[in-house]
Amino acid sequence: MIASMNTPASKSTEPSAQIVPAPTQPLAAPVESALPPLAATAEDDSAAEAIARALAEPARTAEEAVARPLILVVHASVGSGHRSAANAIAEALEEAGEAARAAGNDNSLEARSEVRVLDILDFGRIVFDGDKTASMFPGWTRPFYDLTWRYTLTGRLLWGGGTIWARLMYPKFTEYVRRLRPAAIVATHITAANVAVSARMITGQSFPIVCVPTDYEAEGLWPHLHTDLFCVANESMAETLRPRRVPEDRILITGIPASPAFSRTYDRAEAREAFGLPQDKQVVLALAGAKLPQPYVHFRAAIGEMLPFMHAMPSIQLVIVAGADEDYERELRRQVAEYGLANVTVLGYVNAMAELMEAADVVICKPGGLTVTECLCAHAPMILLGRAYGQEKANVRMLTAAGAAMAATTPRELLDTLRHISDHSASAHAMLMNASILRRPNAAEDIARATFALIRREPPRDAKLRAKHFLHFYWGKKPAHVR
Repeated sequence: MIASMNTPASKSTEPSAQIVPAPTQPLAAPVESALPPLAATAEDDSAAEAIARALAEPARTAEEAVARPLILVVHASVGSGHRSAANAIAEALEEAGEAARAAGNDNSLEARSEVRVLDILDFGRIVFDGDKTASMFPGWTRPFYDLTWRYTLTGRLLWGGGTIWARLMYPKFTEYVRRLRPAAIVATHITAANVAVSARMITGQSFPIVCVPTDYEAEGLWPHLHTDLFCVANESMAETLRPRRVPEDRILITGIPASPAFSRTYDRAEAREAFGLPQDKQVVLALAGAKLPQPYVHFRAAIGEMLPFMHAMPSIQLVIVAGADEDYERELRRQVAEYGLANVTVLGYVNAMAELMEAADVVICKPGGLTVTECLCAHAPMILLGRAYGQEKANVRMLTAAGAAMAATTPRELLDTLRHISDHSASAHAMLMNASILRRPNAAEDIARATFALIRREPPRDAKLRAKHFLHFYWGKKPAHVR
């Protein structure tokens, strides 16, 4: 059962590529005594209440931890991408258990495991808004932010110093780990990864940590020496880890995990009918509903400046998704009515985003890692809009270099790109074909399989390196193709 403070992703029926697991050793026999439930709390419980209840439960014994292994999938609520990736991984872990039970392997690791999806920010001594904090990075902190992507600055510095930081800021998570004895932690955000490493150091427990960066480049602040496995998007991203002294056997190319809903096949005509879209036009979908404030100010402004020119492109039906921002949705509808634009459709929050992408010929979006991965899985050509910083800059470079997307920085560039696609529909098809080299729809399943393989491997290879260190500083090399 997946215990989550977020809505879990939908189930997958896609087959997964084979990963050769590490040599295994037999697991201890399950304990026959009744164990306290690890399942999630009631839906109306807050994250704080769920954490408090978990910390109030009796600590699990080593035997109980073996009998019912607990896998923590930890993200940070900085935008929605890290959470979406965590949910996709958790679902894949759960589905592996369901498949094992269906095959009659009730005593297997997969069948006995339980999964919890956690937001690391909920454990902080000071709880802050991750979205607002992230919006600073394209602002006055941008020079430092870009520097962390260019060079390897820390190595284990964050872990030596990070244990201090974890003691000061995240003692609840350390205690959570101490009491529940997880079998593994999978982290989809750098903060979650570093706090997980620190918790393992402080508690002295032995469990693997799997890091899943959700972009197409790894910055120099990601954990290195104490990560058991990096699951990365592609070979280009793997190459950013090697100069940073990540051993080759700790790098696995899986792709970025996205909800399996985006890899399913839908009927385009039915999808267009469901959303009230014309069958005889090029449908251009603009995703303008993301939460991160500052980056999307420019994105929405570009969309707004483009609206008056939609009269000149009658062959295009522009669909703008405003998300949960009702004020923005009302303003868009007002502008569309004022300009008399019959070829512009405004939508609010959309649950069936995968079906909507199926209805579209092209998607206009920010170059966030999860967003572009969903577009890749959904076979949706992309126009990446806006100035890109940090990891988004790497995403733009990688996608445009592969011919899998077009990029536009200003409203004028966006208009020119749309006119080009309108006049040359084959260009969208070309992007779709080029994207096939980047498409990895089974990423979550591959990460789940690799996680179970690591849990089976005992003892860890680097037990000595996992000891507490006050400081261990090293310089890595600059990756060849990092900005």
